[in-house]
Amino acid sequence: MEFPELSRLLASQKMDILFVPFWTDTKNAYLRVRHCAQARAIENECYVAIAGSIGNLPSVDNLDIQYAQSAVFSPSDFTFPQDAIMAETTANTEMIIFSDLDLDKLRVLRNEGAVTNMKDRREDLYMLRPHRDFLKI
Repeated sequence: MEFPELSRLLASQKMDILFVPFWTDTKNAYLRVRHCAQARAIENECYVAIAGSIGNLPSVDNLDIQYAQSAVFSPSDFTFPQDAIMAETTANTEMIIFSDLDLDKLRVLRNEGAVTNMKDRREDLYMLRPHRDFLKI
């Protein structure tokens, strides 16, 4: 999530939803994932769903503390929630999250949004291309 290149490559292949499982042990680590996820939703004009692990596993080395708050983020434009948050759980609480995602809204955004990030890219200035091993996935 913290490296934007992979999600940009996926977005260039028409990705609509990016699913991000994560494990973080502190709130600041979680916030890094969250803020990057929100940025990827805006930059790539897609939904991003983050799902983290919570609770304690005291008998497992290095997994004794976990911190998370799962959420679904949207692009930031008029047809989406003002804060670009479709749904979110209560921090560090085990729960299930639901969110209706309208893929047609993404198509309209990509063509007629207030800001069209993907359409207005300056590919004449730089090019992002996958490593040959990425294509094997």
